[in-house]
Amino acid sequence: MNKAVIMAGGFGTRLRPLTMQIPKPMVPILNIPMMGHIVNLLKKHNISDIISLLYFQPDKITSYFDDGKDFGINMSYVLAQADYGTAGAVKNAYKQLNERCIIISGDVLTDFDLSEAIKFHESKGSLATLLLTRVASPIEYGIVITDNDGKIVRFLEKPSWGQVFSDTINTGIYILEPEALDLIPYQQEFDFSKDLFPLMLEKQMPLYGYIAEGYWRDVGNLNEYQIGQFDSLQNKVNLGIEISNKIEATDVSIPKSTILVGKNIIGKSTKIGENCTIENSVIGDNVTIGNGCKLQKATIWNNVTIGDMVIMNDDVICNDVIIKDNVEISENVFIAEHCNIGNGARLFSNIKLWPRKIVEDGASLFRSMVQEEKWNRELFTDARISGVSNIEINPEFGAKFGAALGMAFGKKTTILASRDADIVSRIIKRSITAGLLSVGVNVNDLQQISIPQTRQELRAGKYIGGLHVRKSPRNPDYTDIIIFNKDGRDITIATTKKIERFFFGEDIERVISADVGQIAFPERTQEFYIGRYLNSLKSELLIQRKFKLLMDYSFGLASTIFPNILGKLQAEVISLNNYVDGSKFHPDPTEGSNVIDDTGKIMRSLGYELGFRLQAGAEKISLIDERGKWYSSVRLLSIVTKLFLETNKNREPYKIAVSIVAPSEIDLIAKEYNVEVIRIKNNHSAMMEVTLDETVLFVGGVYGGFIFRDFLFASDGMFTIGKMLEMLAETNLTVSQLDETLPKRFQKVLEVPVPWENKGTVMRCAMEHSENMNKHLVEGVKIFINNDSVLLLPAKEKASFLVYGESDTIEGADKIANEYANYIQLWKSK
Repeated sequence: MNKAVIMAGGFGTRLRPLTMQIPKPMVPILNIPMMGHIVNLLKKHNISDIISLLYFQPDKITSYFDDGKDFGINMSYVLAQADYGTAGAVKNAYKQLNERCIIISGDVLTDFDLSEAIKFHESKGSLATLLLTRVASPIEYGIVITDNDGKIVRFLEKPSWGQVFSDTINTGIYILEPEALDLIPYQQEFDFSKDLFPLMLEKQMPLYGYIAEGYWRDVGNLNEYQIGQFDSLQNKVNLGIEISNKIEATDVSIPKSTILVGKNIIGKSTKIGENCTIENSVIGDNVTIGNGCKLQKATIWNNVTIGDMVIMNDDVICNDVIIKDNVEISENVFIAEHCNIGNGARLFSNIKLWPRKIVEDGASLFRSMVQEEKWNRELFTDARISGVSNIEINPEFGAKFGAALGMAFGKKTTILASRDADIVSRIIKRSITAGLLSVGVNVNDLQQISIPQTRQELRAGKYIGGLHVRKSPRNPDYTDIIIFNKDGRDITIATTKKIERFFFGEDIERVISADVGQIAFPERTQEFYIGRYLNSLKSELLIQRKFKLLMDYSFGLASTIFPNILGKLQAEVISLNNYVDGSKFHPDPTEGSNVIDDTGKIMRSLGYELGFRLQAGAEKISLIDERGKWYSSVRLLSIVTKLFLETNKNREPYKIAVSIVAPSEIDLIAKEYNVEVIRIKNNHSAMMEVTLDETVLFVGGVYGGFIFRDFLFASDGMFTIGKMLEMLAETNLTVSQLDETLPKRFQKVLEVPVPWENKGTVMRCAMEHSENMNKHLVEGVKIFINNDSVLLLPAKEKASFLVYGESDTIEGADKIANEYANYIQLWKSK
């Protein structure tokens, strides 16, 4: 007998992520594809005419084996057009199957004596012989019961333990005569175990089972793959490879200080650094391993780069992966092709990384990465967590994060929760709530409400902290989770680190059922907010003024409460986008000021005085005047600052705070008043933090957010609008008058890509460059050169630097920004 059919069309779903870019038969054992071992087994028993049945990623198999001549065989291929089952797939090759043949899977690991099986088949005059083996746990396989002569009397496909009448199973290796193949219908779904063999039993055709001696393993999942690899390395299966410490080529570099323990295979063109320990591992071709690494029971495929001081234990690393220095990978981690693991990262046990994933420097990865592109080294940016909606920020993440948050705040405490209107925010808030309840924390759920209202509610002092889930105002495909402390401010860095320790450490203590937290739904939150709002303004002045306004609510939560407030102030209002719709997206004011093309026409035609756009989360605003001119958020800062200074002369001296990014026109405006201007970091947490100083009465951001300390220590777009109207009424000024008379400085903003690992170098070079220059170091490096300035600010969430050039002219701002962008390009390569 010289004919064999290799079943090589499987998807290998349970072997993912190892089979994301190669078919299951091409997964390597001892640096040779499993199908290669099957070919060697067939050739060993003088079977050299082989047909391979292909379906999934066929080119990976055909390009490796070609016509088989390099392997001492003749290989031909049949490509299935559909999934016709195991027997139906073989029938596709019927034109080449007019003689006895052996059917074998391309993804099993075995050393069965096929020659003895063929002799048994011939001696029994069998039309179909199944190779059988005995296993300890037969419920995963098909049980076969034979009589004393080996004739099959019963099949039981994947039984329950109550149906296990034997430990003898079907291995999926069959010797078939043409008469058996004739029973298989062409291009119809037909299975050997479920259809063909029961049919042969029914027809009382000669059907036998041969109990084979030797090793057999179905490499059907990741655990079986690891076992099969290690068994092969320990010579438990005879693959024709003698192993002690097998080095496969003369171009392998292993220094004397590196120790090989147990049995190892090391592939071609591989280089291993000094003082490494390699124990019972399989290392592929063209692998580079740095100094001081410890690899135990590791499987490393081809073209992998491993840095210094890397620790691995019982892991599988696929082709073209980069693992940088000081990485620790716990057991049972599977990393697919083209992944990049950053310096000092830690990968916890039992996780999988799909292809092309990025784990950032210093990250602790506790769960598998399937769809998300990267895993950040930290959860928080300030008091916020952001990620791709339902991919990175998903229900599983929410439940785990909620449990970690609850552990940080403590059992039997109560947390206030709120959310935006979109469906993902609803899902994630519910999953976080589930995690909180599971560790014994109570949740008071405000449901759908804005962040400023949540902060106001927290000021009542009834809660240990709060959270809000929203669609990110920066990217509609992202979700943000914001955490507040007990007085409504953003949590501190110390608290974020505490939450992260529980999240990454996984030492979550679930409570017994009697101690699970409770959910409540507070009432009268809206009434409380409206009352405090009106009492914080000179409402009578606004009522007398009767402003004519245009309001764009951006389909956000303010549309549920702010019309009521404006009605009480007797403003005449035209409203746009004035209903809640979580599926809509209006960008954060950060992204620009061109909002709606027709808004200016509406303002001019109706003779309205002012128009405002509220960010969907109701924290920030944009402004349009009676001329139909939209203001940049930076110019808006100057206008609001002037109004505040003009209406608070009676409170001098005091302080105001603005972002380090804000132009120096703020300082020019403030010169007329007895106030001190403080520069702060460019984020909302810094804005809130500075209000701890009771002499700071006003804080202005460069993205449309403002804090009026008398009302709230955080940005509230609704109150900003009311306060602006009050100040305009008091001063009898108009926005357009202020714009025309206030000092004007120009800014040019550039973004320069800088790898994370080079940001420190750029900052050092910037400090050296500006050593004898006037500068501010509030955040980044702001350098003053004559009447110009430039701020070099490392981006928090991107591998880049932002360059803010400032001058009295557009040309001057452009010149200094480009000059320092070029400096950064030079510095980052040092």
